[in-house]
Amino acid sequence: MSAQKSILFIINPKAGVDRVKAIQDAIDKHLDKTLFEVAYAYTEYPNHGIALARNAAAANTDIVVSVGGDGSLNDVVTGLQGTKTILGILPKGSGNGLARAAGIPLKLEKALQVINKMNVHALDLGVANGHYFISNAGVGFDAVITKAFTGNKTRGFKTYLKLIHQYIWRFKTREWLIEIDGQQIREQAFMITVANATQLGYNFFVAPEAKLNDGILDVVIIKEHPRILSGMIGLQAFMGALQQSRYVTQYSGKQIKLTNPGNRMMQVDGDALACEETIEINVLHKAINVLVP
Repeated sequence: MSAQKSILFIINPKAGVDRVKAIQDAIDKHLDKTLFEVAYAYTEYPNHGIALARNAAAANTDIVVSVGGDGSLNDVVTGLQGTKTILGILPKGSGNGLARAAGIPLKLEKALQVINKMNVHALDLGVANGHYFISNAGVGFDAVITKAFTGNKTRGFKTYLKLIHQYIWRFKTREWLIEIDGQQIREQAFMITVANATQLGYNFFVAPEAKLNDGILDVVIIKEHPRILSGMIGLQAFMGALQQSRYVTQYSGKQIKLTNPGNRMMQVDGDALACEETIEINVLHKAINVLVP
C-alpha cells in the first residue's frame, strides 16, 4: 500500500454561505482517509492564501486545496505557481468560474470525490503585469463591476445584477490599443477579457471554446454598443453564443498588450487591481498541476 499523501485545505471563512464546521464535517465524511493525511489552514486577511500555499509547497505538501471562491483560488494558485504541489478545488464562492469551466462539481461531496480519484492534469496560467490568473483577466466594464462587488457587503448573482443595472448607463467606454502576438488593433471597447477558461462565473461564457491547457489565451472584445442591447448581449453569453453578436470580436494569442492612457484598473480572476496604462499579458503553458474530473 502506498504512503498517504499530505493534503492541506485552505479555507476562506467568508466565501460562500457554508460555515467552516459544515465544510470540515463534509471533508471528514467524504474524503478517503486511507489516501490522505489531512491538515487545515484558514485565511485571516486579504491574500493570506498566497503565503499559506507557498509555505505548504515549501514544506513539500503533496496537495493544497482551495476552499472558497475564485479570489481565494487565485491566491492559492499564486502561492503554488512554480512548485510541484498539486492544486485541488472545493468551490464555495459565488460565481465559481474556474470550477465550472473545469467540470468540478459545485456540491461538496462530489467535489471531494474528484480529489479522491487523484486525476491530475497540467493547466495553463496567465500572467497580467506580474499577477497570475487561471481563469481570466480583463479591463472595462467587468473591472468596474468587480471593484463595486468587492466593496459590497452582500454576495451572489443578484448583487451582480443590481450593480450592473446601477453602472451600465453611466459607464464610458475607452479606445484601446490591443496588441496580440505583434498584431495591433484599435477598438472602442466596452470590455476586454483575456480568457484562459470559458467563463467568468455563473455560466456567463465569454470564450466558450477556450481550453485550459492549449497554451493559448482568447481575447474577447465587447465593443461599444447601444446600452439598450446590453441585456441581449448578456443573454447570448449565458447561452454560450456571445460570439454571434456583431458587437463582439475574438482573437487568440500568447502575448497580449492592452494600452489606454486613462485606465488604471483591471480585474484578475474576479479581483479588482490597480494597473499601469499598459497591461502586458502572457501565457504559461501547463504551469500548474490540478485535480480535475
